[in-house]
Amino acid sequence: MKAQVYRGVKQLSYEDLPIPTLEADEVLVRVRVVGLCQSDIKKILYPLYEPPRIFGHETAGVIAAVGEDVRNWQVGTRVVVMHHIPCMRCGYCLNDNFSMCDMYKNICTTAGFVPSGGGFAEYVKVPGHIVRNGGLIPIPDDVSFEVASFVEPTNCCLKAVKKAQIAPGQTVLITGAGPIGLMFIMLVKYFGARAIATDLLPSRITKALSVGAEAAFDARDADLVAKIHAMTDGMGVDTTLLAVPSEKAFFQALDCTRKGGKILFFAEFPEEVEIPLNPNVLYRREIDLIGSYSSSFRMQNLAADIVFNSRIDVAALISDRFPLQELSAAVERAIAPTQETYKILIYP
Repeated sequence: MKAQVYRGVKQLSYEDLPIPTLEADEVLVRVRVVGLCQSDIKKILYPLYEPPRIFGHETAGVIAAVGEDVRNWQVGTRVVVMHHIPCMRCGYCLNDNFSMCDMYKNICTTAGFVPSGGGFAEYVKVPGHIVRNGGLIPIPDDVSFEVASFVEPTNCCLKAVKKAQIAPGQTVLITGAGPIGLMFIMLVKYFGARAIATDLLPSRITKALSVGAEAAFDARDADLVAKIHAMTDGMGVDTTLLAVPSEKAFFQALDCTRKGGKILFFAEFPEEVEIPLNPNVLYRREIDLIGSYSSSFRMQNLAADIVFNSRIDVAALISDRFPLQELSAAVERAIAPTQETYKILIYP
């Protein structure tokens, strides 16, 4: 099979590799489409993991083979592949901190080498733990592979929305109107709150409005804070979702979030960034700072329902399609987006 192998920082190699062999409890999936995620890009651009590895985890495809002990799954079934599943019994899982679970972190789908997602290949192997515990989701006949590939990122965004306790009637600021920020806008509207977005690209500001934002502003607008306070009776927004790793965006969030409100960090900041913050700002204004990383097993069925039943229009986020052979070009497009770059999909 063909695969894109991470061979070092900014080094992707399009190689011929053996199709993964199965243990008795494993499933092999032929990848039809995989989304390019910001976390994949980060892993390719920075020395975070020892090579060689095969990344990619927003995977939809068709079951190509099943191990002899596998039950309830057949060759030819169209599936979404969840690359991590928690153990459901450790101290983290019992407190709904599924993404902190050691089993969640260490058992992963793979196309070869150290298991790292494996979606950037023609075939990916799904470990028995993931097969047995809900890591394969059947795709309805009327849902495309493209749309189905959004189940995992939708889960991640849902987790953040639920963690921030966003409720009908609230106002939410979303910093960054890239593919994740746009999905946040859709979900915030779906759950009955109103969304305000910021970005640097005029096209993304327009796109934010088209997918449901009540207002969208240039993040460099000198009057941004005043405009947001004017829209919220002088109070500020109930919650800010930081979808960009920007120190400036964080301080804008502090200025725009009401007393007693919440700021949720969704984007991962560079390790060298240190944000100077007077803790009295949090104490006196009772601002909650929250982090949300990866997906939640508890959100899995809801994410699938939202995507499969078109409760949000994920297809509207797709802007670019690249063959697997051109993954390096896709990464370049993502880090230097055009005016019309949103979600990028990869096709083995």
